[in-house]
Amino acid sequence: MRRKQEIIRTNDSVVLQDVRRVYGKGGSTVVALGGVSISFARGTFTAVMGPSGSGKSTFLHCAAGLDRPTSGSVVIDDQPLADLNERQLTELRRERIGFVFQSFNLLPALTVWQNVTLPQELDGRRTNRAQVREVLDRVGLSDKHKKRPGELSGGQQQRVAIARALVARPAVIFADEPTGALDTQTAADVLELLREPVRSQGQTVVMVTHDPVAASYADQVVFLADGLLAGSLVAPTAEQVADRLTHLGARAAARAQAVAR
Repeated sequence: MRRKQEIIRTNDSVVLQDVRRVYGKGGSTVVALGGVSISFARGTFTAVMGPSGSGKSTFLHCAAGLDRPTSGSVVIDDQPLADLNERQLTELRRERIGFVFQSFNLLPALTVWQNVTLPQELDGRRTNRAQVREVLDRVGLSDKHKKRPGELSGGQQQRVAIARALVARPAVIFADEPTGALDTQTAADVLELLREPVRSQGQTVVMVTHDPVAASYADQVVFLADGLLAGSLVAPTAEQVADRLTHLGARAAARAQAVAR
């Protein structure tokens, strides 16, 4: 019988300890994460970046409890994920984790209000209507609550996705390329919306992005390369991030050429 890990309150919303994720078996294995240890403090905004194939998506999926690591541990809001069965893990994701994805993941047949409150409905929880109205007002959609996604712009749809992530007041919000499909001004508005709960509510945001400008909105940037941590920047500028990515990309290309020879 697996022994549960002792829960100790910390100042970290997310903790990964020696997380490995390996796909395939035998000679066809692919090491997506090679042993990553990192923590994200409460009330911080972190961008995760790296060249294509660096392990960013796998990192996000393991950190958010969407995928179980091959080895190592993940703790969210002081809850070790290894202790949870699939039902409990689903409940934790609904109650303590918010998700914002590039593709919005809205149900076209539902109104803005219904999309925002859907996780609570699925969880059997009573909707706090005042809280929903407050969140919709924060994202600038209080007058759009009866609209359906098809009647909204891309930026407005992303605002709905952010409102859905915020309404349960989760400990941590994970965002996967949240500005990838948006124009420059709309992307800036969305990034400000992601920063706001960090400042006002002490929530934690972890965002995967390929855009140096988007990353410059974060408190820090963490870089991945070949499934391993490859450095970080505090209070980053877009220029610093772009320069670091250029160097990491050049190293990745050189390694790929060496393997192909």
